[in-house]
Amino acid sequence: MNLKGKTVLVTGADGFIGSHLIEMLVKEGAKVKALSQYNSFNYWGWLEQVDCLDQIEVLSGDVRDPHYCNHITKGVDVVFHLAALIAIPYSYVAPTSYVDTNVTGTLNICQAAKDNGCEKVIHTSTSEVYGTALYVPIDEKHPLQPQSPYSASKIGADNMAMSFYNAFDLPLTIARPFNTYGPRQSARAVIPTIISQIADGKKEIQVGDLSPTRDFNYVEDTCRGFIAIANSDKSVGEVINIGSNFEISIQDTFELIKKTMNSDVNFVIDPARIRPGKSEVQRLWCNNSKINSLTGFVPEVSIEQGIKQTVDWFTNPDNLSKYKTNIYNV
Repeated sequence: MNLKGKTVLVTGADGFIGSHLIEMLVKEGAKVKALSQYNSFNYWGWLEQVDCLDQIEVLSGDVRDPHYCNHITKGVDVVFHLAALIAIPYSYVAPTSYVDTNVTGTLNICQAAKDNGCEKVIHTSTSEVYGTALYVPIDEKHPLQPQSPYSASKIGADNMAMSFYNAFDLPLTIARPFNTYGPRQSARAVIPTIISQIADGKKEIQVGDLSPTRDFNYVEDTCRGFIAIANSDKSVGEVINIGSNFEISIQDTFELIKKTMNSDVNFVIDPARIRPGKSEVQRLWCNNSKINSLTGFVPEVSIEQGIKQTVDWFTNPDNLSKYKTNIYNV
């Protein structure tokens, strides 16, 4: 499938990855409808910052409403479903909201796409569904382990999405990104929380557990993965990891950020940032051979390059001013 000239709906377009994805889709020549969660301030999240706002149609609504989902998918060729609640700590205190948005929202989008004859749906999963690696690198056959209400809701959402492929032949793919980072990311994530605190002049950086490892992916690579999956006819009915096949500890990531920012800061463990013992995912390392074999996709941005570009963005005072570095962002 060539996305040029296609009408494309991106749910969660006002978020971190979604806002970067719509910029890339516009460059691909797609006609983009960007869904921002409704609010009475008419505020469109990170869509306010994109360089193509005059080239997209911004919609305000909520995937939890099935009637609205049916309305916005009329005439749509391809759906990139990114809308979700994603913060793990908040899922400990508000798990029902994760089921409502992540599971029921996915049901609503899939039903609407089926009813309106959409050509393809790309449903967004997360590497968190794998839990702590039982073997590495993690391929798509790795068991799923619900180590938080968030990951449980995404496992449910993934299964709901795949049921529409199996039961109704909805042309659907589950894209499963590993840990994405980059400009515009929420400070609830470890890389922006470290960078933003250093950029704001903090001498002691509040962090959680530094021992886990992650497969970090620069946001532009994640978005390239999404588009490669959408363009591939072989991807329908598949679960596909998007990752770098590179593992790094949070501790080493912290040191890389310090080096990049020429900083001599120390870290302080904040107990509020520590997950419950059985809930912490200790190791994530992506096997990305499937996406490569199906689409030819390979990541282009190294961890060093990505951290540098992320630091450059966060150290711009206009960007840094949007973050509250004195508050733990759940």
